[in-house]
Amino acid sequence: MSEQHFDAWRSFAHQNEAVSAESVAEREVHLRAHVAELVASGLADDEAFLIAVKRMSSVDELARGFARAYGQQLWQPTFTAGDHRVKSEWVRDLGVAIALGAGAAVSLRAGMSWLDDDLLVRLAPFLVLPWLAGFFAWRRPASALTLGLLAAGYVVVGVLLASYPFASEQSDTLILAVIHAPILLWLMVGVAYAGGDWRSGQRRMEFIRFTGEWAVYYFLIASGGGVLLALAAGTFATIDMDPEVPLFEWILPMGAAGAVVIAAWLVESKRNVVENIAPQFARVFSPLTILLLLALLVAFAVNPHVIDVERELLILMTVILVLVLGLWLYAVSARPSEAPPGLADGLQIVLVVAAIVVDLVVLVAMASRIAELGLTPNRSAALGLNILLLVNLLVSAWLGLAFVRGKKPLAALERWQTSYLPWFGAWAAVVVVLWGPIFSWA
Repeated sequence: MSEQHFDAWRSFAHQNEAVSAESVAEREVHLRAHVAELVASGLADDEAFLIAVKRMSSVDELARGFARAYGQQLWQPTFTAGDHRVKSEWVRDLGVAIALGAGAAVSLRAGMSWLDDDLLVRLAPFLVLPWLAGFFAWRRPASALTLGLLAAGYVVVGVLLASYPFASEQSDTLILAVIHAPILLWLMVGVAYAGGDWRSGQRRMEFIRFTGEWAVYYFLIASGGGVLLALAAGTFATIDMDPEVPLFEWILPMGAAGAVVIAAWLVESKRNVVENIAPQFARVFSPLTILLLLALLVAFAVNPHVIDVERELLILMTVILVLVLGLWLYAVSARPSEAPPGLADGLQIVLVVAAIVVDLVVLVAMASRIAELGLTPNRSAALGLNILLLVNLLVSAWLGLAFVRGKKPLAALERWQTSYLPWFGAWAAVVVVLWGPIFSWA
């Protein structure tokens, strides 16, 4: 790693009489740690230094002054000297992403042509997500053993799901398997994203951050594509042509599949821009979600019998809790580790505590339904998921409160979240692989 930028950093810092030499040294340690993390994720040394300074400038006045004073001088030589390299890598990555996205699109369309509706519903994620795993396997080469195990996992789970004799297309165990299979496959994509180093907490946290950013980009692509499809359908309709077959049987599904890979390429290529999106996303939606959870608790207090009889309400409540956990993970992954606790952290604690109360209400209602009506595939799966969520949220609230009070570092909360992530994958695997045999394919 070039020391020129760090020399400029120290020179600027020592000019500030209000900052002690010990403080300069401590901040340099933090800066070097950030740079090392970014270099490990695939960025060049100069790019990593600039992005690390940009992150620190949001919470550190010294870094902010350094970025203002030296930003122009640092950015220009970095991208002038490496312009050809950056451009060639950008073109190469885009070409690979387009090729793999096309592969996902063709696979899904072939499945629509060759598979019956039942098999297509079961196997649609298996036709698309391996191409995304291939994109990351190309960007972050893993060992042959890791790639072999990953491919074997996709094949084994896909074969089991395709061959299981579910009672019908409306079978509860089939629906549960179809819902949980994408979760399992997405976490398998995470193994490829981590370059096989899935045991690294840092890599897992990077994958969590990637997931949130990928969802934002995919939504934007889907929104733009939806507008274009609507305009095309309207145009065809004005000239008395039926656009349903070309637009909705070919372009829509193939575009949706290809966008899975293209959105990942956008996140990877625009990582320094997305850094500004993640914190704002968490800040906007956390207060709104708190209001939603509090409104639900008030509604239950006013009419406590509703949750005991409404199955759909219990399902929606579980979905809301999953979204709360996702928002919490997104907020933790996007937060600068060197920033002191603030109002946003307090709001996150309120969010998690409200979610814990809601989860307890849901669990009590589920226990009541199970005691009255017995275990079913849906109730068992929902009960297990809510217990998983409750454990995660309880420990998260405790660690988050300790961080806000200055008793524990943010790293403790990050370690908990990253170490807990495989449990969700394990639970999804249990539901996909075992729920059918356990409940006789009902």
